[in-house]
Amino acid sequence: MAESGLMEDLYREIILDHYRQPRNHGTAIEPTCSADGANPLCGDQVRVDVALVDGVVEAISFSGQGCSISQASASMMTEYVKGRDTAAALQGDEAFQQMMLTGEAPDIDGFDDIAALAGVAKFPARVKCASLAWKTLAQALADGGGSVTTDDGSR
Repeated sequence: MAESGLMEDLYREIILDHYRQPRNHGTAIEPTCSADGANPLCGDQVRVDVALVDGVVEAISFSGQGCSISQASASMMTEYVKGRDTAAALQGDEAFQQMMLTGEAPDIDGFDDIAALAGVAKFPARVKCASLAWKTLAQALADGGGSVTTDDGSR
């Protein structure tokens, strides 16, 4: 039991660190694609800007507002996809969405901090918060921009 509590504390600290000191938040980049996402049920909003060079995420930033889960997830997502090609970034989104369904962190290189969000799967209302930035990224990469609304959990 004590080990479980230590892991929960560690994961909680990782999430709070990304919330308090978000990576790539508001960073000025010249995007080649962007998308806006919103969760009207809780008020989370995010904009994801991506600068692609030869199919690789050279730079990424996010802006917006929301709960600690949505903002921490956005921060983690930007760190994960930076330097990866679009196929790997979209595979990361798929793995994240699967983690939100199962509560099991995938064994994927670079998902270390992101695994802290696996416990969110126990709270269906919070899954939408955690998934918002990832779905918005997928929208930006899929069709060069747009918007996504997660009020019903779909893209």
